[in-house]
Amino acid sequence: MSDEQLLRRWRLVLGRYARQSLDTNGLSTHEQQLEQSLDYLYGRAYDGKGMTPHRQRGANLDPSQVQAIDWLQRVRKLFPHDVYERIQQHAVENYQMAELLQDPVALRSLEPNHALARTLLGMRGRLGAEMRDAVQDVIRAVVEEITRRLRQDFVNALVGRRNRFRRSHMPSAQNFDWRATIQANLRHYDRNSQRLVIEQPRFNARIQRKLPWDVVLCVDQSGSMLDSVMYSAVVAGILSSLPAVQVRLVVFDTNVVDLSHMAADPVQVLLTVQLGGGTDIGRAMEYCESLVRTPQRTVVALISDFDEGALPGPLLRSVRRLAESRVKLLGLAALDEDAHPAYDRKMAQRLAGAGMEVAALTPTHFAEWLAEVMG
Repeated sequence: MSDEQLLRRWRLVLGRYARQSLDTNGLSTHEQQLEQSLDYLYGRAYDGKGMTPHRQRGANLDPSQVQAIDWLQRVRKLFPHDVYERIQQHAVENYQMAELLQDPVALRSLEPNHALARTLLGMRGRLGAEMRDAVQDVIRAVVEEITRRLRQDFVNALVGRRNRFRRSHMPSAQNFDWRATIQANLRHYDRNSQRLVIEQPRFNARIQRKLPWDVVLCVDQSGSMLDSVMYSAVVAGILSSLPAVQVRLVVFDTNVVDLSHMAADPVQVLLTVQLGGGTDIGRAMEYCESLVRTPQRTVVALISDFDEGALPGPLLRSVRRLAESRVKLLGLAALDEDAHPAYDRKMAQRLAGAGMEVAALTPTHFAEWLAEVMG
């Protein structure tokens, strides 16, 4: 990269405040558009600190001259898709571009992704009634994408275990039988390229589960659990669609709310939960205890950061009673948005000592864990 190219790149990074310091012989038309689009957003960092100098004359993207929706459309055209998504996330989360969240048209123009859904759920109570349908559309798009990624993992894990003696015509990566595939395609070996040409991939069938299981998802809806609440709602929706699985969905903070009647609709669950408040895990587990009908075929999964706000005695006693009755107890520790464990390890150890299996897992690994417990 030449010195001139490096200077021009630094000009774009530093924005209009570097115009006099960095002599770049002027920016091209495209580079000026990049600078103006970035300045519309990141110049707010200076505005918020009272550091905004007098705006220079000439073409600019001052808020009085451009609407947020116009800015979004321009950014979408100027930048690669992944960069556009990052800029959009910064606009909503870091720079409080309220105009994006007060105009249904602007909101629907945003890229529906996990970060946007988190933001909308976090500030749902502060949005006007006219935004309700737009918010629901965004949440639905994100839920459908998460469901698409996770559903097959749960279906493969929970509908039945692989039967290596039966073939299936339904292709599935998890059911792929590589030994049988090699054996069936040896005659297609290409000696010149020294490669095996696969014309007939082989897949195993699965043994269907016959006896029903009750799965109680006990989900912490305190403010720190937003990501876990989103995934738990999706998991409840997937489990509700599977045969031989009866799902109960319970959410809690200091109060306990049974949302089992809407477990099959994760969008409605997310629009119903009240994020925030304290945490009384013991009260929630005592309620889940009252739901158990067939202990030996019941799984109670506690999804929480285990940061108990009440005295721990009721929680630990409830876990011990459930364990003694042979209920399968799973403690799914909270993960942050980067999939790093974020939970009270001391309480997790106490729960494990009372009879609960505790792990910090992604939703995909939770499917495998659940299948192993129910197998």
